[in-house]
Amino acid sequence: MSDIPKIPQRKPAAFTLESDQAGATRKPDPAKRSPASFDENIVMTTDDDDPFAATTTALPDAPEAMPRKRRFSFGKLAFGALGLLVSLAVGLWVDSLIRDLFTRADWLGYLAIATAVIGLLAFLVVIGREMAGIMRLNAVQALKQEAIDASTAPTAKPARQVMAHLVHLLAAKPQTARGRSRLKETETEIIDGPHLLDLTERELLTPLDRQARTLILNASKRVSIVTAVSPRALVDLGYVIYESARLIRAMADLYGGRPGTFGLMRLMRDVIAHLAVTGSIAVGDSLIQQVLGHGIASKLSARLGEGVINGLMTARIGIAAMDLCRPMPFRALKRPGIGDFIGDLTPGGSRAKMFDDTNA
Repeated sequence: MSDIPKIPQRKPAAFTLESDQAGATRKPDPAKRSPASFDENIVMTTDDDDPFAATTTALPDAPEAMPRKRRFSFGKLAFGALGLLVSLAVGLWVDSLIRDLFTRADWLGYLAIATAVIGLLAFLVVIGREMAGIMRLNAVQALKQEAIDASTAPTAKPARQVMAHLVHLLAAKPQTARGRSRLKETETEIIDGPHLLDLTERELLTPLDRQARTLILNASKRVSIVTAVSPRALVDLGYVIYESARLIRAMADLYGGRPGTFGLMRLMRDVIAHLAVTGSIAVGDSLIQQVLGHGIASKLSARLGEGVINGLMTARIGIAAMDLCRPMPFRALKRPGIGDFIGDLTPGGSRAKMFDDTNA
């Protein structure tokens, strides 16, 4: 044991850290930036600005409307083949017409060729506009799915991409100018993806949601008044279809979709399919009694009751169109329901609201 050499013990030593002066001269690494607070001048959108924050009645909310899946069908194939056949027939008829005009006079043939070329160019422009409108609708739906995927992503990079795409989509909307400036001022302050998506939804979509509520409410009021005073059921049906088409187009324009004729027809088909699958609002005296109370409902005329029902139906169509045209799902803001419009469409809405507030 005495032959084993002893290992010398190391004495404690003191080490000096780099001076504060040296640390001050070192450039900070942007990847390791310390958390910073928001500027005092920046005011975020609060829950009070949400146009659907409080409901008026406790009616059940309908499920969210989703676009129909585009699948292959033999009906589409048949219509496509028939359309191609009709196009060939029209082309042969135009060719025969031009040849006949040339046999009569050369200037008539050249005039027919010029007219055919102008008509063909105009037709191509119309087709291009319709395709652009459909592509814009597809881009909105793709952005919504991108936002859903980004909410579950482990990093904030997908959320920042969603924010950039939404800012680009709504860049021409003056209602979003303040929200875009706020997002630009705070883009480096939020590192959590879901929080960034919530902030983007609040800042960019709150003013658009408020305008969407105004569009739905105004259309519902017009339908309610016109159908209440209209003497014919056919006039009621025609006006409801007209107002519904206007409302769906205005909703798509509001959220950046801007559909053409075929895009509007596709949106209307999706809205009608959603209402047919999920069921629309209940009609009849039971809903009137639920909304206005038994005493008031018994005093209402049948035409006024029909006007209220048609107005609520128009509001239901507007909500479905809002679901389909909104570029982000409802996450930080409340999704609207029929109860958000009953107080403005019915004379007993305020009383129903007081009743619900008392029970709450």
